[in-house]
Amino acid sequence: MMVLWLTAMLPQVKPSPCVVSTVTKCSSTAATSSQLALLYFAFALRSIGSRGIRPCSLAFGADQLDNKENPKYESVLESFFGWYYASSSVAVLIAFTVIVYIQDHLRWRIGFGVPAILMLPAGILFVLASPLYVKRNATESLFTGLAQVAVAAYVNRKLMLPGQNDSYGCYYHLNDSELKAPSDKLRFLNKACVSSNQEEDIGADGLALNPWRVCTTDQVEELKALVKVIPVWSTGIMMSINVSQNSFQLLQANSMDRRLSDHSTFKIPPGSFGMFTIIALIAWVVLYDRAILPLASKIRGKPVRINVKIRMGLGLFISFLAMAVSATVEHYRRRTAISQGLANNANGIVNISAMWLVPQYVLHGLAEALTGIGQTEFFYTEFPKSMSSIVAALFGLGMAVANILASVILNVVKNSSKKGGESWIEDNINKGHYDYYYWVLAILSFVNVIYYIVCSWSYGPAMDQLRNDKVNGVRGEEQEEAVKLN
Repeated sequence: MMVLWLTAMLPQVKPSPCVVSTVTKCSSTAATSSQLALLYFAFALRSIGSRGIRPCSLAFGADQLDNKENPKYESVLESFFGWYYASSSVAVLIAFTVIVYIQDHLRWRIGFGVPAILMLPAGILFVLASPLYVKRNATESLFTGLAQVAVAAYVNRKLMLPGQNDSYGCYYHLNDSELKAPSDKLRFLNKACVSSNQEEDIGADGLALNPWRVCTTDQVEELKALVKVIPVWSTGIMMSINVSQNSFQLLQANSMDRRLSDHSTFKIPPGSFGMFTIIALIAWVVLYDRAILPLASKIRGKPVRINVKIRMGLGLFISFLAMAVSATVEHYRRRTAISQGLANNANGIVNISAMWLVPQYVLHGLAEALTGIGQTEFFYTEFPKSMSSIVAALFGLGMAVANILASVILNVVKNSSKKGGESWIEDNINKGHYDYYYWVLAILSFVNVIYYIVCSWSYGPAMDQLRNDKVNGVRGEEQEEAVKLN
């Protein structure tokens, strides 16, 4: 941000200002190679900094709460992820309102300077609080370890897996590891930690002489955890595709009456309607954590929390409802526009309040609050602690894949629906059939809900469910013992 601020502050590092000429209205010199290099260098630093902050801060913050001996650990972790996303959403609201207003009205010198200056105390506070943090030491590259398991499993593919009785002595594990043998799921990967000859495979210090031939049981379980969650992870891509349709919703808002009331002169900017999604997300987190859960716990007389897989499924279903509502509203808007003689006028304003778009934005916010936060919590609890930094990276990767697939779906629909030179996707929103396009996404979203149910069932119980069953089982035994004593 400091380098980017300099590109707006120093005249030497930016092109000369526009000069009014008698021949042309405005002429200015192009940016030099060194000026462009400095600008690109600022963007590169921002990308590297964001890569260090965004994925790692979520997992690092959750590590501070890592106390599985606490019976309320799951509820505390769930609350943390919710408030993390809520605070991030508040930051987005501030960025798209206050910061953008400063940049538009007070010029770029101040617009870039404010976030640059705000980063300074944030960095200082982070460093000063360093002695208070729980820090986990990384022993090796995570992806190197995962690659070693895949290679070792292939190298040892002809080895026989040991029987149930002698399995503990044949599987290689570190002395302080709790995993003496790998799990039975994805058994073909278990060959990666089979040691056929201890003297040739294991050194005197207890470490593998060739980690590409024999791996630890912990490494095998790390790769298994990643492979197991991929189907569940893929179910969130469709929701991200639905959220990425904001450009079409912008066209809708721009063609409708954006006044708050008939007597109001203030118009909501078309790009500001996306804030309803963020507001809905924040509102849900606050109500869920401060009202719904405490009230449900008070009624039942014990702590209540919704299973993370149920929350993810509910969010995906709400995402389907959001697209169905979008298609219905667009059908009504288009029909009204045609009846008002605006079929060939892309810039005409339909006599319909743009507030009809708010429900679909709110539903998208609820879907993201349930599925987005739920997936993050699910990944964090299912992965070993050594893989905690990959949690946020998976969510970001899903959004990247969704953007690519959204473009593919759009092009397929546009090309396949073209008749007489026109298709469902047209620059003139009144001539196109965006409602049909939304229905395609709604159908795909409903299929995705069914796909999620299958993936959730095949995955089996999540860690939070197993811990709850264990706690309830212990409490049940204690109650039975108390009855016997009485």
